Amino acid sequence: MGDLRSLTHGAGGSSFTELLRQQAPHLLPGAALGESAVAGAPELPHGTTIVALTCADGVVMAGDRRATMGNVIASRDMEKVYAADDYSVVGIAGTAGIAVELVRLLQVELEHYEKIEGTLLSLEGKANRLSAMIRGNLGNAFRGLSVLPVLAGYDLTARQGRVFSYDLAGGCYEEAAHHSIGSGAFFARGALKKLWRPALAPEDAVRVAVEALYDAADDDSATGGPDLGRQIWPTCAVVTADCTRFVPAPDLERIVTDLVAARRDNPGGAR
Repeated sequence: MGDLRSLTHGAGGSSFTELLRQQAPHLLPGAALGESAVAGAPELPHGTTIVALTCADGVVMAGDRRATMGNVIASRDMEKVYAADDYSVVGIAGTAGIAVELVRLLQVELEHYEKIEGTLLSLEGKANRLSAMIRGNLGNAFRGLSVLPVLAGYDLTARQGRVFSYDLAGGCYEEAAHHSIGSGAFFARGALKKLWRPALAPEDAVRVAVEALYDAADDDSATGGPDLGRQIWPTCAVVTADCTRFVPAPDLERIVTDLVAARRDNPGGAR
């Protein structure tokens, strides 16, 4: 620990990203692509769509499982929602490879801060650290390799769930109630506007999130819909004052099955 403190004292302090930037910048997300990432480069897998919403006890985040590469489905079971730490989750949209690297770096960043400072980083601090990482990928974004995450978590000080969105330049914005990203975001957002209510119970918020993804998949070919044949369900995480937990597959199967049955003669979901 003494050597680590000495090393970090002059190279980024408690930030592992800054330490990496100074000691081994070639290991930063997307850095290995260098100038090879130019227009005309081969198509890479992209991930969509993520929804996040506040609920009575915290926040819920859900993502579909499809990754596309042009007009081809590159993956039907990609994970796009990750636990950043015990009290926050991050969802990714954009170039899949760089996005996953960014999430792993954020996870290490938060663990590194906790070990160096001996305390958890605040939720706003986590949002700002992620903002700096997105800004660091701006060069790749201009070359078409953009990453656009959404961060949600439980604020242990304010004792409530909060959602943060970003732009490509790293701008960080807090969302009042819900947010969605990815190519299906516009359609998911419409569903969230109609279905979200203040102080939703977590189990109701999970159903709203799954229904928003269903509506996104109905109109956006890059968003994966319910796949009952392959038993592939959306990834869904609930963050409360107790912990971050992922909704088990049997629960998601029940929610998806009920939703599909309810939409059988009502594809638009009109109430």
